Amino acid sequence: MQLEDKAALVTGGASGIGRATALLFAREGAAVAVADIDASGAQLVAQEIVGRGGQAFAIQTDVAQADDCRRAVDHTVKAFGGIDILFNNAGIIRRADVVETTEDEWDQVMAVNVRSVFLMCKYVVPIIAARGGGAIVNAGSGWGLVGGRQAVSYCASKAAVVNMTRAMALDHGPQGIRVNCVCPGDTDTGMLRSEAQQLGAAEIEFLAGAADRPLGRVGTPEEIARAVLYLASDAASFVTGTVLVIDGGGLAG
Repeated sequence: MQLEDKAALVTGGASGIGRATALLFAREGAAVAVADIDASGAQLVAQEIVGRGGQAFAIQTDVAQADDCRRAVDHTVKAFGGIDILFNNAGIIRRADVVETTEDEWDQVMAVNVRSVFLMCKYVVPIIAARGGGAIVNAGSGWGLVGGRQAVSYCASKAAVVNMTRAMALDHGPQGIRVNCVCPGDTDTGMLRSEAQQLGAAEIEFLAGAADRPLGRVGTPEEIARAVLYLASDAASFVTGTVLVIDGGGLAG
């Protein structure tokens, strides 16, 4: 029970990596707030946790909106007495180059992927600090470290998350708050499959291309969740400002 007596807030918790992490956090003893714009999906995850004997609730949250972020944080504190762990997982992708990307698409990607991290941390950091410290894990991407084709807004947003992580680690380490970033490679989620649709590619062929890495496959949400658990737990008590790549060797060479 690596997270016994801890309270965690997970954004984008209704599906994919967020869902897998919320379930794993709960199995490790944490009370979990499942925040997502998909209210019904978040509710299903919370019900699954409660059905297994855990403690959880769901809250519909548009992470690009300050009022929604503040409300999610306030409800979590009211329900659990505080927050020890924040996983900024919510994200979207738009597959287009700079010419094809519209201004609205650019703004939306930046709002969901970057503004959300700023807002959630703005409201959560003082609460974690008041508890004597804790952990923040941000979801970056391999494309936050290297460029990718036809994904300019996504690459820019995830690069911002990576360096925001480092800046926050410097600022809030003295408060006992560790801030780290996971950078997954292609992972078998709905978002990955949506990329095939955006590019007009056959899903089977697209997923086969995504698996072209040393381990010969895409990752699973549960594999990414285990890395998030490590960074959120006391096992990583001397780890902050780091970027953990989980990509089956995709960036190795």
